[in-house]
Amino acid sequence: MKNYIIAIDGFSSCGKSTVAKDLAKKLAIAYVDTGAMYRSVTLYALKHGFITDCKFDEQAIISSLNDIDITFTYEASTGTNTTFLNGQNVEKEIRGIQVSQNVSKVSAIQAVRAKLVDYQRNMGQKTSLVMDGRDIGTVVFPNADLKIFMTARDEVRAQRRYDEMKQKGETVDFETILTNVKERDLIDTTRKESPLRKADDAVLLDNSDITKEEQFDFIINELKKRHII
Repeated sequence: MKNYIIAIDGFSSCGKSTVAKDLAKKLAIAYVDTGAMYRSVTLYALKHGFITDCKFDEQAIISSLNDIDITFTYEASTGTNTTFLNGQNVEKEIRGIQVSQNVSKVSAIQAVRAKLVDYQRNMGQKTSLVMDGRDIGTVVFPNADLKIFMTARDEVRAQRRYDEMKQKGETVDFETILTNVKERDLIDTTRKESPLRKADDAVLLDNSDITKEEQFDFIINELKKRHII
């Protein structure tokens, strides 16, 4: 059977990565978390002082791209994905609130997107995979075999993010997270480079009021309808 690609796009904190990892495990195919790539570039910029409370040095970020190496290890049996930035495990660091507050601005830089999109496309040429992000079905893989666009109400997404961070032992404020969710939505949907939007042929999945099991079954059914699995 030929390789196939499942593209999952959508707003922040919709559970894209969770369902993508579950699909990869079920189907025994590769999983690629593109958000982790942009978060890793953001973390690098923060650590090197390119981003502070009073500055955002876009040119410095662009100039540093050749110094940034992002790799993944994925354990299909457990659905565990680990991100490495220049050889260092940064999976926990890239999920912090400071990275979340800046990643949409970094993602809007054309040079950053160009570099990471090339990397993502190269992955798709080698194997079947499920990839989640903001522009997978519209830019990275416009001919993906299945495109899903995920959304949920703002408050629902903020609560999920809040619960996730609290579970990790982080000190967080719900209103701060809700504000961040709304700000990221605005930046993601209005940016010049590859704005977040639903592809014309994508299937809309609003998971505000359904369980993880129900959304997983929804996608499996879409794959079966298309005779992909």
